[in-house]
Amino acid sequence: MGDSLSALLRQSAGIAMDSETRRTAFGAAEVDEWLGGGVRRDGVHEWYAASIEDGACAAAMALLLAERRREERQSILWLRERRGERGAGHPYGPGLVDLGLDPDSIVLLRLGDVTAMLRAAADSVRHGGAASVVLEVHGKAPALDLTASRRLALAAARSDVMVQLVRSDTEPAASVAHSRWRVASAPSVALEANAPGLPAFDLELLRHRGGREGLQCRLEWDRDKGCFQTPLSGGLSAPSVGGTDRADGRRAA
Repeated sequence: MGDSLSALLRQSAGIAMDSETRRTAFGAAEVDEWLGGGVRRDGVHEWYAASIEDGACAAAMALLLAERRREERQSILWLRERRGERGAGHPYGPGLVDLGLDPDSIVLLRLGDVTAMLRAAADSVRHGGAASVVLEVHGKAPALDLTASRRLALAAARSDVMVQLVRSDTEPAASVAHSRWRVASAPSVALEANAPGLPAFDLELLRHRGGREGLQCRLEWDRDKGCFQTPLSGGLSAPSVGGTDRADGRRAA
C-alpha cells in the first residue's frame, strides 16, 4: 500500500510539473508578463463578482477566457444552477455573438443544485472533450469545498481541461484554485464618432499559486482580435498594472 501511494503521489507531482509550462494568455502583454505567460491552461480558476450586479461580468470573463483556451472543434461547457437563474437572468444568444462567442460552441446545462453541477463537471472534465468547464454558482455553496476543488484540479490536470468557477454573492473560500480574481464591470471608452466602446473589466488578482499576486488592472475585450488589451481604446491609458483607480482606493500588494 505504501509503495502504491508513493507511486501515485509521484505521478500526480509529475502531472503538475509538466503542466506548469502550458498557459492561456489574456493577450494583454503587461498582464501576461505578470502571470508568467498567462494562467494555467489545465488549472482551476475562480472569478468572484465584486458585487451582486457584477455576476454577469464575472461569467463573461470566464467565457471569454474559455474562448481564448478553445481550439477548433472544442466546446465550452457552461453549468448553471436553475435556482440561481432567477436573479442572474438567462444567457442571450445575440449578446454572446456580440462578444465574439459562437453559441454553437457552448453547451449549456441547467441543473438542480450545486452537487449535481459538481458531478456533471467532474464527469465532463474526466472525459476531456471540452476546452473549459465553467461552473456558475451563486451564494454560499457548502458542497463546493476544498475537497471538491481538489478533485476538479486533479481531473483537470490529467485531461488538460480548464475549470473555471464563477462565484457571486459570497466571499472567497478555501480551495486549491491556481488563480483567484475579483472582477467588476468598468465603463467603456467611446470610440470614434461616439460609437459604443468595447466591454471593459476591472480585475484584481487575489491568488496566484506559484506566482505573484496583487495585480490590479483594467482590460478591454476586442472581439475582432479575440483578445484582451490594455491600454484602453480611444486614446486613454488604463490604470497601471499593479495599481488601481477604483473609487474605493484599494492598492495592489
